[in-house]
Amino acid sequence: MRIKITHRRVTLVLQLILLIEAVLAFAGSRWMVGFLSSFIIGITLIPLLFERRFRVYAPPQLQLLAVVFVFATLFLGEVYDYYNRFWWWDIALHASSGFLLGILGFLLVHVMNEIERLDLHMKPGFVAFFAFLFALGVGTLWEIFEFTLDALLGMNMQKPMLGDSSGLTDTMWDLIVDALGALVISVLGYRDLKNRDRKTFLERWLTSFVDRNPRFFLRE
Repeated sequence: MRIKITHRRVTLVLQLILLIEAVLAFAGSRWMVGFLSSFIIGITLIPLLFERRFRVYAPPQLQLLAVVFVFATLFLGEVYDYYNRFWWWDIALHASSGFLLGILGFLLVHVMNEIERLDLHMKPGFVAFFAFLFALGVGTLWEIFEFTLDALLGMNMQKPMLGDSSGLTDTMWDLIVDALGALVISVLGYRDLKNRDRKTFLERWLTSFVDRNPRFFLRE
C-alpha cells in the first residue's frame, strides 16, 4: 500500500512539473517544448488508462519506474538537453530500459505460462531467453524510431559521437547497453524460476501481477 501511495505522489509531482513547463513553453511560443511536455504527460497517463479501460493492473513499482524513466528520457534528456550535458545520461537510460523491458518480457511470458487453457509449459531457460530477446527487440525498434525522426524531421536523437557523423557508434553502444541490462534481468529471472524458495524483487512483482489480475488466470 505504501509503494502505491508513493507512486501516485511521485507521478503527480512529475505531471505537475510537466504541466507548468508546457504552459510556460506555449506562453513563450516555444511550441516544440510545449508539445513534447504535453505528449509526455499523456504517456504518464497510460497506466491509468489501462487500469480503467482494460482492467489491467501493473505492479505499482513497475509503473513508478516507467514514469520516472519517461520523465528522465524525454523531458530531462530532450527538453533540458541532459544527453549533451552529461555524457553518461544516455548510457544510464539505455541500461534502465534494458531492465524495464526485461521485466516486461518476463511478465508477458509468465502470464502465458500460468494460464492453463493455453497449455504452455515453458522451461525457465526459455522464459529467460524470451525476456532477453524481447528487451533487445524493443530496444532495436527504438533505434529505428530515432533514425527515422532524425532522417525525416532533422532531429538529433541518435546523438552522433565525435568522429562518427553517421550515429552508428551511438546506436551500437545503445544496443550493447540494452543487452547488458536485459541480460541482468534474465539471469535474475532464471534463478527465481529455478529456485521458487528465493523471493527476489522480480518474483514479488510477478506474484503481485498475478494477484491483481486474477481474471487472466482463471482455470477452465
